[in-house]
Amino acid sequence: MDKQFYVYIMANHRNTVIYTGVTGDLMKRVYEHKEKLVKGFTARYNVNKLVHFEIFSDPPSAISREKQIKAGSRQDKIKLIEKINSGWKDLYHELK
Repeated sequence: MDKQFYVYIMANHRNTVIYTGVTGDLMKRVYEHKEKLVKGFTARYNVNKLVHFEIFSDPPSAISREKQIKAGSRQDKIKLIEKINSGWKDLYHELK
């Protein structure tokens, strides 16, 4: 199977902080955020809930999409999340 790349959006418990990232290993990266193994923004603001992700077959496409999402407004990100995950549930345990 070809390698996949992911653009993901995470939020804190109260959905007041939103973080967008890109990775080649979504399970590992979200785990790192949840366990605060990555120092910085997500650890500081308790961003630990996976609320949206998209799958890509190549890094340039994933990076381009990440930049597009980051360039959008907070409201754009909220619409994107709620289009598929209206309850803002943590999607981490649904990954396999």
